[in-house]
Amino acid sequence: GAGPGAPYPPPGPIGPPRVPARGFSFVGQGPDRKPIRAAFYDDGFNVYHAQDDLGQPHLMWLDWNALALRLIPSKTEELVKVTICTAIKPPHASDKAQRHRKYLNALKSTGVVCLQGDFAEEPRECRDCGATWKAPVEKQGDVNLAISIIDDAHRDVFDHCYLVTADSDQAATARLLKTAWPQKKLTTVVITGRSHCKALLAIADHKIVVSEASLEHSLFPSLITGPSAIRRPVEYDPPAGWVHPAARPK
Repeated sequence: GAGPGAPYPPPGPIGPPRVPARGFSFVGQGPDRKPIRAAFYDDGFNVYHAQDDLGQPHLMWLDWNALALRLIPSKTEELVKVTICTAIKPPHASDKAQRHRKYLNALKSTGVVCLQGDFAEEPRECRDCGATWKAPVEKQGDVNLAISIIDDAHRDVFDHCYLVTADSDQAATARLLKTAWPQKKLTTVVITGRSHCKALLAIADHKIVVSEASLEHSLFPSLITGPSAIRRPVEYDPPAGWVHPAARPK
C-alpha cells in the first residue's frame, strides 16, 4: 500500500464501471485507482476474554493477519497493517506468561505490530470482611490503542480502520477519528458472543461480528517456520478429531 503520507495520484479518466464489495469504492478513478488501505487495531485483552468465553482454547492460536484478510472485501481493499495492544501479566516466569510471549512472537513473525503495556498492582478491599490485597491491573493498553489509531490516521497509513473491541473507552478515539478525518471509514469489530458497544455503533460506519467459523479458518499451523521455529503450546492444541474447516467435506 501507499506509505505514510503518500498522496494518491490525481483522478484519471473514468474506467469501466465496477461495483465494490460492502458499498466501498476505490480511491481515485480509472487506471490510477488504488485499493482502499485497511488497518486493524486489536484491543488485546478485550478480545482475549471474548475468545476465552467461547471455551475453545485452540481458537486462541489465532493468526490475525489471516483473519483480517478474511474480513476485508478483497476486491476493493488491501491489508496494510495489524496492530495488537496487550501486556504480559506477571509473574513473567509463569507458564501463562510464557505462552502469551510465544503467541506474541508468532504474531510478530507475520508482521503484526505488538504494542506491550504493563501491569501495576492496585490495592483492593473486601467490603464484607475488610480484607485487603493487591491486584494486577493492566496499564497503557487503551492508550496504546488510541494513540496508534490517531497517529496512523495523521500519517495517512490507512483509509479504513477496523477497531476490534467492545470497550466503550474507545468511543472517544472513534469520535476523534471521524471528526478529524471524516473521509476515513471506521468499522467496529467484535468476536461472536459479544455485543457491539453502543457508543461505538453510533460513530462507526459499519460493524462486523467475527464468527466461530472465521476464527477456525484463521488459526496458525502447529509449527510456524522461519528464522526461529515457533511451536503451538499444547494448551492450544485442537480437540481430538478436530479437522480444519478447509479439509472438511462439503
